[in-house]
Amino acid sequence: MLESNDMNMLVDGEWQTDVYEETNENGEFERQETMFRDFVEDDPDARFQPEAGRYHLYVSLACPWAHRTLLVRALKGLEDAISVDIVDPFRADDGWQFTPQKDGCTPDTVNGSDYLREVYQAANPDVTGRVTVPVLWDKHEETIVNNESEEILRMLDTEFDDVATHDVDLYPAEYRDDVDRIIDAIYEPINNGVYRTGFANTQDAYDRAVEELFDALDHWDSVLSDQRYLAGDRLTEADICMFTTLIRFDEVYHTHFMCNHRLIMQYDNLWPYLRDLYQTGDTEDGESLVAQTVNMDHITEHYYTTHPDVNPKRIVPNGPDPDFAAPHDRDSLPGGPPGTERAIDTDRA
Repeated sequence: MLESNDMNMLVDGEWQTDVYEETNENGEFERQETMFRDFVEDDPDARFQPEAGRYHLYVSLACPWAHRTLLVRALKGLEDAISVDIVDPFRADDGWQFTPQKDGCTPDTVNGSDYLREVYQAANPDVTGRVTVPVLWDKHEETIVNNESEEILRMLDTEFDDVATHDVDLYPAEYRDDVDRIIDAIYEPINNGVYRTGFANTQDAYDRAVEELFDALDHWDSVLSDQRYLAGDRLTEADICMFTTLIRFDEVYHTHFMCNHRLIMQYDNLWPYLRDLYQTGDTEDGESLVAQTVNMDHITEHYYTTHPDVNPKRIVPNGPDPDFAAPHDRDSLPGGPPGTERAIDTDRA
């Protein structure tokens, strides 16, 4: 998935600006396809095999698509196996930049790049396409394996069990059809729907997108009235995909993208569901594994300062500041592996 609406991209390996139209003739936001689509597979004949220390993630803490991969990496216990670099949340005309002097950001520790586009050029000097996060880099072959978030999420979840330190399965065999169906069902109206709403260039395009968005949120709020997770009684990849949109909703999408029919905090079930997910995975320091992947400062800075067409004054609001750590009262619903899903077992069985 691609995260932004700027019009800068690589064309035949050269960085160019104002060359990509993000909306169609009807004023509707259209997302461009990603271009690196290889797979890590737990197969001795595979080109890319799941080895500890071989792979590296380039992410933005602000981006919901990149956030998906960080969540799976944390829940699976892959922090030591897969390294990470974090770009600046502010993205100007030169694209995603490495600014290690800024809080929460890192240098490019693998390729020594100043800009993420240089990583793309290192993988393919003649590449044409948008420079997006997340990026899964292979240190051995010195190339990009994949820059499609849903596929990276699936690889981290299903192909790295031998190097993971947590016994967590977010794509259990008996749930797979439902998980795939739900991920598809929430993508267009919700995950992409907030962008279709915020980047719409006509009233009709906005009206259609915002109506579909809130119809979908209402539907899933109803589903969650008597089950703990989207697919039933197990935390799955579907919840990961929903979480990264919901966690940004009240502080960003509601205001910045005019998704203002309701706050997530006003939903009877989505709001405690979001708090339940946020508190998943106990750690020794008391902050959950999921909470440790959330950086609201990066999220708000990115959205409110990077889209001048939407927010020309680049003023970052100082609210509404939801309390994601408040009790959620969803432990009474059936769900989770032995014990509860909130307390992820950090010792492999």
